[in-house]
Amino acid sequence: MPETSRATTTHRRLLLFCFLSSVLCLVLSEPVEGEEAEDISRSHFPDGFLFGTTTSAYQIEGAYLEDGKGLNNWDVFSHVPGNIKENGNGDTADNHYHLFLEDIELMHSLGVDAYRFSISWTRILPRGRFGEVNPMGIMFYNRILDHLLLKGIEPFVTIHHHDIPQELAERYGGWLSPLMQEDFVHFARICFESFGHKVKYWVTINEANLFVEMAYIRGWYPPSHCSPPFGNCSAGNSNVEPLIALHNMILAHGKAVKIYRQEFQGKQGGSVGIVVHAMWYEPLRANNELDQQAVTRGLAFGVGWLLDPLVYGDYPSEMRLFLGDALPRFTVDEIDYVKGSIDYIGINHYLTLYAKDCLHSSCPPGGSDHAIRGYVYFTGDRDGVPIGQPTANPGFFVVPGGLEKTVNYMKQRYNNMPMYVTENGYAPPPDEAVQLQQILHDVKRINYHKSYLAAVASSIRDGADVRGYFAWSLMDNFEWVDGYTLRYGLYYVDRRTLKRIPKISALWYRDFLAHSSGNALGLAEYYGRLEQDLRVAGLEDL
Repeated sequence: MPETSRATTTHRRLLLFCFLSSVLCLVLSEPVEGEEAEDISRSHFPDGFLFGTTTSAYQIEGAYLEDGKGLNNWDVFSHVPGNIKENGNGDTADNHYHLFLEDIELMHSLGVDAYRFSISWTRILPRGRFGEVNPMGIMFYNRILDHLLLKGIEPFVTIHHHDIPQELAERYGGWLSPLMQEDFVHFARICFESFGHKVKYWVTINEANLFVEMAYIRGWYPPSHCSPPFGNCSAGNSNVEPLIALHNMILAHGKAVKIYRQEFQGKQGGSVGIVVHAMWYEPLRANNELDQQAVTRGLAFGVGWLLDPLVYGDYPSEMRLFLGDALPRFTVDEIDYVKGSIDYIGINHYLTLYAKDCLHSSCPPGGSDHAIRGYVYFTGDRDGVPIGQPTANPGFFVVPGGLEKTVNYMKQRYNNMPMYVTENGYAPPPDEAVQLQQILHDVKRINYHKSYLAAVASSIRDGADVRGYFAWSLMDNFEWVDGYTLRYGLYYVDRRTLKRIPKISALWYRDFLAHSSGNALGLAEYYGRLEQDLRVAGLEDL
């Protein structure tokens, strides 16, 4: 090596040392603003507790027309200018389709027990029931499963995560039609047949309650249906369509689970659940009975809307009271296969908000005075003071106690059914994630996960049957209508090269999983591992 190059390399390493030294001090000492970082270790969780990361197909795979894959609703929607921030799309995403071996190696290096991912509907069935099974899609997911199992990582597989074949949307309106139930059952059966001998944890549908909110109330997701005052879409009825769509999703889930239990569960030995988008609420006016009632209604119209039918066979009484005949009813036969159709509950938790009664109090305009909202107004601040530290998403705040209360609510309402926290994660505000050094130096993400893990551990000590925690997300990806402007990943993905670069949070998570009682590494050894990882990632130029 020439002396000039040797000198340059020495200089770069000196700069890297200075950078790492400052990072180490912050990692070991800096709490989340407004939150004390909790002292949490793996030993605070029971044996067999699953720690993992999570992604979804459209958000990471790319290869949107390769190897026989058909068009899905997001392929079409994201190509309409203005639908996605900065006109992003999932055509390439993180190119996981071609880099999945590298990504599995990242998971293995973290030491995770499990990986939650979803199957692209159109990679398996490009045209739904109206076409053939795509063998290349089957091969792709079998390769993922094989390599996960080879590395000792348990697959936690979601069948449907927002993306549907575009042909089904055009033929009969997607989830607004009962025909969609049969399409989903057809898709689920193929998944059980093709992958069930390798999968012990199935999720039928991800966040059905959030999906109908975004697609049929606000109109932000395809098919972009909404009506005033919730939005000004070209089609839709925000007061009725979400009720129809969710009803079809619940029935589709129930039918698929019935088939799984009758034909596959006995020989494959897996379990099947559903994932709910679970927000927590606090009364806006403390000790106000009306706002306490608003909290109860908000939870019923959120969590209860999806889970009550699957556990008890009908929608919450609060919904029946205020929605009347607009809320669909289950037949006796439907109750038979819907009631009791989950082995566990998956909890995706990101939000805690204040709730204010709008039945007996005046509320700001925007839909809170409508039955579909339960006559509840939600806000993230009280008298100008936010409920927690703001994050990248407007309305998303750091409130770890909200997850603990959510879990305890689930425990009481659903007879302490087994639960998994299937998504929980942090994205920094845009002004805190501009330069690469800021993005990689994500101490707030570390403290976020510490505090939320401590909340889960507390709920377990109180008797909640929580069996796993999945960090969203393995890597920065396509965050739906926000495109690539939000970064939830433990790994940074360079949008030009698609290179995966570990953030400090990835290294923390690895050490958390490797040691049963806090960070067992000394400062010098931890520095050495950081230096090595960043050098391998090509960051000598920092």
